[in-house]
Amino acid sequence: MRLDKYLKVSRLIKRRTVAKEACDAGRVSINGKAARASYEVKPGDVLEILLGARTVRAEIVSIQEFTSKNDASLLYRILP
Repeated sequence: MRLDKYLKVSRLIKRRTVAKEACDAGRVSINGKAARASYEVKPGDVLEILLGARTVRAEIVSIQEFTSKNDASLLYRILP
C-alpha cells in the first residue's frame, strides 16, 4: 500500500492530499530516511511524522485497505 494512502486509512493524517503534501515537504520519514508518497509500506516499518512542533513515531503493525474509525489505531503502535 502506498504511504499516503496508509496515513489516511490509519487516520494518522486525515486526508490523502495532506499526507502527500507532508511527504513532498520531507516531513515524513520511514526507517530514518525521507519517504515519498509512493513508498510501499510494509509491517515493521517505523514512521516518523513531523506535525508542527511535535514528532509522532509509530511502527506499522498491519496493513488493510479499509478500516473503521475504531479499528484504525490497531494498524500501528506509537513508539516513545
